[in-house]
Amino acid sequence: MPITVRLRARATPRARLSDLRRQGAGSLAAHTAAPPTHGRAHRARIDLLAKALNLRRREISINRGAQVLEERMAVTTDDPPGTGVALASLEIDS
Repeated sequence: MPITVRLRARATPRARLSDLRRQGAGSLAAHTAAPPTHGRAHRARIDLLAKALNLRRREISINRGAQVLEERMAVTTDDPPGTGVALASLEIDS
């Protein structure tokens, strides 16, 4: 039975490198090289999260954050513990 896990992500478009890291407050820092035009940065963040959590892109959505840097994302998964382990394995942003 699929479970929805909600995440917060601080978005940084046009970063030098694309990466995903944990932040101290339980949120994520999503740096993407893609520009914030025509949805490119959103698609890049979804790709980063899908790769980090070993999920399909369609299992991830951005619920809020179309025009702001603090995004609310939803991950629908059959394996919440596995998703939690994958999130915990991300590097901590310093």
